[in-house]
Amino acid sequence: MQIIPLLHNSHQEVEQTVPSLLSDCFKPAFRIRRPAQLSHSAVFNSPHSGRVYPAALCALVRLDAVSLRKSEDCYIDELFAGVTDLGCPMLAADFPRVFLDVNREPYELDPAMFDAPLPAFVNTTSLRVAGGLGTIPRIVSENEAIYRGPLTWSDAQDRIERVYRAYHRALAKLIDDTARQFGHAVLIDCHSMPSSAARLSAARGLPRADIIIGDRYGASCDLAVSEMLESLFSGFGLSVVHNKPYAGGFITQSYGRPQHGIRALQIEINRALYMNEQTLEKTTGFDELHHILNQVLDLFLANLNNLLSPLPVAAE
Repeated sequence: MQIIPLLHNSHQEVEQTVPSLLSDCFKPAFRIRRPAQLSHSAVFNSPHSGRVYPAALCALVRLDAVSLRKSEDCYIDELFAGVTDLGCPMLAADFPRVFLDVNREPYELDPAMFDAPLPAFVNTTSLRVAGGLGTIPRIVSENEAIYRGPLTWSDAQDRIERVYRAYHRALAKLIDDTARQFGHAVLIDCHSMPSSAARLSAARGLPRADIIIGDRYGASCDLAVSEMLESLFSGFGLSVVHNKPYAGGFITQSYGRPQHGIRALQIEINRALYMNEQTLEKTTGFDELHHILNQVLDLFLANLNNLLSPLPVAAE
């Protein structure tokens, strides 16, 4: 596998051949980091931090390396890596978001990207598809088209059936295993946002956002849990906004079922806090933010069980 170094125009140098199954380039496609002992009812997920760009994928794209990586949640898996030491598992993608976005419906695709009509069951009309950010994205974050030419339906189906499905099976099992042990589970979906989103918050009359906590306006998680996390981040001097402009995506919406004892929260972190958004290099703020995150999550997890009661066990 090839991890693209910064400022390297890899698509000009790679062999212009594509394997019959592009998903074969991602083995493994994701990693599960498990704690020595499962101590808390939280599961962490980083679906957009994958940064493995095999030559076969680079042969299909028209962007230079830095542009290609602009839709990554750069280093988010590293920022949250300490959760395993705190007693929680973490799932993280190795495949990049430009290859596949698992924070979408399984078949949310733009028909203009393909060389033939798509099956009728494909969702081609969602707002995310219209914005170029479907299950296989058309653009990176700055409206730059990713692919040189049309893709095939067989390639899309292979990415979804072999990688997307496997990822969600792994995530569902982590949540189910945790819920069985503790009587409930809380999914923390970990993301980053461009600093322009923070400025957008300020333009809307909200505080400049260092952190945005999304709970689908209370549908995916109890307000008390969101407020506790917000209070902890604020206590370390970070500006926190609730649900705007990011209330949580497909994962938060799909897995958050408070009535069944499963909560889901999305955390968005302003990239300007820890990286140079132009070169994608870490800044001196990375280590400080990593330290703050560990302290915030340690306090959050220590109080989580006191806030949530396990679901009652049905009588035999």
